[in-house]
Amino acid sequence: MFLEGWPWWLAAIVLIADISIRVAAIIIIPRNRRPTAAMAWLLAIYFIPFIGVFLFLLIGNPRLPRARRDKQSRINAYIEEATQNLWFGNTRPDAPEWFSLLVEMNRRLGAMPLSGQNSVHLISEYQQSLDAMAEAIREAQDYVHVEFYILQSDGATDNFFQALEEVAARGVPVRVLLDHWANRWKPNYKATLARLEAMGASWREMLPVRPLHGHMQRPDLRNHRKLLVIDGKLAFLGSQNVTDPSYNLPKNIRRGLHWIDLMVRLEGPVVASVNAVFLSDWYSETDEVLDTGDFMQAEATDDDLDCQIVPSGPGFATENNLRLFLGLLYAAKRKIMIISPYFVPDEALLLAVTTACNRGVDVELFVSEEGDQAVVYHAQRSYYEALLKAGVRIWMYRRPYILHTKSLTIDDDVAVIGSSNMDMRSFGLNLEISMLVRGEDFVREVRAVEDEYRALSRELTLTEWMQQPLRSTVLDNLARLTSALQ
Repeated sequence: MFLEGWPWWLAAIVLIADISIRVAAIIIIPRNRRPTAAMAWLLAIYFIPFIGVFLFLLIGNPRLPRARRDKQSRINAYIEEATQNLWFGNTRPDAPEWFSLLVEMNRRLGAMPLSGQNSVHLISEYQQSLDAMAEAIREAQDYVHVEFYILQSDGATDNFFQALEEVAARGVPVRVLLDHWANRWKPNYKATLARLEAMGASWREMLPVRPLHGHMQRPDLRNHRKLLVIDGKLAFLGSQNVTDPSYNLPKNIRRGLHWIDLMVRLEGPVVASVNAVFLSDWYSETDEVLDTGDFMQAEATDDDLDCQIVPSGPGFATENNLRLFLGLLYAAKRKIMIISPYFVPDEALLLAVTTACNRGVDVELFVSEEGDQAVVYHAQRSYYEALLKAGVRIWMYRRPYILHTKSLTIDDDVAVIGSSNMDMRSFGLNLEISMLVRGEDFVREVRAVEDEYRALSRELTLTEWMQQPLRSTVLDNLARLTSALQ
């Protein structure tokens, strides 16, 4: 026994502590936690009690501090009250009952209304998206709101930053939010902050981890949103960060990795909802209430797309994005197309996807052949066998490109696009923004991008997958276990 040779009193203390930890874990950990996450934490604590407890205390709470969650509740209540009797464009007729119920659920969970008469257009080329945002910024008259998970000043983004500098020089308020932890370790971090400071932008780092300054929560809770709002009239959102497609990281440059992303350009009443997300995050980080009056600027366009913004993250009581995805998967009648660089489903999502196959729905999943994050890459692979056996067609975007787009389309007229992956991190730990869109024209645009991705991918077959070496299976399964530690 490992306690042999120890003084009896020290051995007794260690033994009592060990038993107490195990008993307490059974009482504390399963409460209000997914069974898979609870089991993963219990296994960690039972096999490595003291290390397991340390990790649980460090990253075991998947929620933001109560003060931050209370802020989000107040924000939601204000948005619901402020938008209760406002007009947000004429919505499309003959919405299916399931769609109306899904919209009502999103409204209750995320507070944002459904709006009509919006214009939404995709931008699928990386540099073109950065330059389109730069040109839009140059037209700003009232303000520019920038919120990105990663924001770096470099060669690819220089035009974007020049545009910010130009409007700031004209006296247009420029407000910038960027995630603290995601940017802190990037090569151009200090130069980026210096450039923002020099132009006179008001900027804050989101979810800062600075224990000595009173900023502390679970350190891997991140604000993963990507959005830009100009004057309350024009917005962009999607999967792309403001950085070089290699992220300027030496390891990515050595491997020749480049990110493939998708952004949307928005006009119409939905822009007010995108700005509301920015305003809520600005208030959460600064305690400053900005009144831009955008809820009164519901200017409709000549297009007829219905849009609803769905914010999600650890500041909310539920996993808003996961519930949105589940509702759509169960509503699909003919076709489901999923693009997600990190597809690590929980039990409910995996059941929804495989059930759709069993109902005769055609399901296709687009992922990357190459992985940029080893643990997530292997955790994702652990689900391929179950997906392939259910009938899901898996398309692997060829290396050295990382397919970073996040979208879901069902049938011919409903889509979701935004920053949210289909993994447990995006469901429980990241602040995300997703947009639900109803309209055949937009779905046709997304289908065209899906066709491009398919042409640049290879299909993974069950026969090929079953020939994976044992070492790969072991790595995949270990990563799958760690992915549940939430």
